[in-house]
Amino acid sequence: MTRLTRRGALGFGVAGLGAAACTTTGEGAAYAGKAAFGHGVASGDPTQTAVILWTRVTPDAAGPVPVMWSIATDAAFKNVVKKGVFTTGPERDYTVKVDVDGLEAGQVYYYWFTAGQASSPAGVTRTLPASGVADYRMAVVSCSNFPFGYFNAYREIAKRGQASVIDAVIHLGDYIYEYGATGYGGVVGKELGRNHEPSTEIVTLADYRVRHAQYKADPDLQAAHAIAPWFCTWDDHESTNNSYRTGAENHQPETEGDWTVRKAAAVQAYLEWMPVRDPVAGRAREAIWRKFDIGDLATLFLLESRLVGRGEDLTFDEIFIAADVDRPPIAERLKAKINDPNRTMLGLEQEAWLAEGLKQSTASNRKWQVLGNQVTMAKVKMPDLQTGLSAEQYAKVPQGSRRYYGMARYGFEWNLDSWCGYPQARERLYAAAKAANARLVTLTGDTHTGWANQLHDYNGQQRGVEFGCTSVTSPGAGDNLPFEELNWLMPEANNEVLYYNAFAKGFTLLTLKADQVEAEFVKVSNIRSRDYFASTDARFIARQNEVGGMGGLQKIMGGSLVTSG
Repeated sequence: MTRLTRRGALGFGVAGLGAAACTTTGEGAAYAGKAAFGHGVASGDPTQTAVILWTRVTPDAAGPVPVMWSIATDAAFKNVVKKGVFTTGPERDYTVKVDVDGLEAGQVYYYWFTAGQASSPAGVTRTLPASGVADYRMAVVSCSNFPFGYFNAYREIAKRGQASVIDAVIHLGDYIYEYGATGYGGVVGKELGRNHEPSTEIVTLADYRVRHAQYKADPDLQAAHAIAPWFCTWDDHESTNNSYRTGAENHQPETEGDWTVRKAAAVQAYLEWMPVRDPVAGRAREAIWRKFDIGDLATLFLLESRLVGRGEDLTFDEIFIAADVDRPPIAERLKAKINDPNRTMLGLEQEAWLAEGLKQSTASNRKWQVLGNQVTMAKVKMPDLQTGLSAEQYAKVPQGSRRYYGMARYGFEWNLDSWCGYPQARERLYAAAKAANARLVTLTGDTHTGWANQLHDYNGQQRGVEFGCTSVTSPGAGDNLPFEELNWLMPEANNEVLYYNAFAKGFTLLTLKADQVEAEFVKVSNIRSRDYFASTDARFIARQNEVGGMGGLQKIMGGSLVTSG
């Protein structure tokens, strides 16, 4: 694989990625008004022959705007191989999304947009290789809450994309958050002068559009979008907290209207503002699951686990409010609900699609089957904080956290909003992986926490590995329980958990190789200032074994290899 230095190729640094513009060619002069490109450019969903190009134009007056797009094989934009005009308008919030086809496999491309005399920033993208098993490197991110801090993790991704190569970025959801200025993150946002727009919780289509626009105006996010194609899927906050097919924890119909209407608004704004390929004709617009073959190396499956097939989320609330004597029978009834085989996370259609896709991937001799998955898949029990912390520390644990972690005494897994709350659906996924002889590499967001997990079915057979990324800014367990002991109490309580970091903010750098997968957990030193440094907190590898499966995770520390499980 050719290692391209994007800084040299494009001729500008990270600060310029969000603002530098191409020379106006005049080819977009059909638009007579004034326009600006204030939300950067992005690309996504690359295949061997196609890629999505995205931008948003801001005109000086309402009405249709013809925007010219161009894509070239050179940074000087002399060899333009494709170009065209996309007319946008208020019906799609002046966003531009072009599915450019007829490209060459494994090729680096440069692109830009013009409207009249205005030019967009330049962007770099890459099509997927058609064959071969060259290394493929992806930055994995999730949970970027604007008020909680600066997007230094995105800035670091942009720097690394220029200095060496990041072939793609995977965003696992919570790209935006729905809360208002007085909600989650509002206090920190006020301190930083970085609160949400609009100031209220977003409910309508207009609200969701304004929120997406605010995030896309961030220079660090623009920089990260400009250096590589992105593979994106949503989690809950792109709609609202703990969403599922028929409702959400943070949706109150009596004041916020019909859930179906709100869900449709969230999906429409997402499809307008994100560099993702729209669902195929005849499928629901929220059915955004899709797959990508990365040469002979891997198949990437982007899952949808919120709005299509997820059954109603279950909670511990009924146990919390009950008297001690009433809790055991309530817990048993809740366990029966959790273990109902009819509960689905993905829905039966997507389960069947994934099972068939896994078989196709392994039949084609692709080395790895990678899941772009939102929520924790490993079997995780809550640690006993009362025995794991000192008496002085435990006295500082908030009452709500004591109640939550206390659910471990009833035999519950850690988080009912994750696969832990859908154990039969998880076993069906593992059975599909076993039938396909898949080597599962599960990528996970949602928890604002770094994880390295080994995945086992109910029979104790290893089905794969899981790498959970920290958040970009959203607070993890360590922000609420500032005890370093958390980082070892969780692995100590769980055979599947080898690494847990409840404090870091950053991303995971995943490198797929023919014989192994490497995960490097990168953290930034702070998010309350734009000044930061980045470091590696841990590195893990998983190798193929001789019988076609995969070996256990191994942690690399200080240049030496230490077997961790």
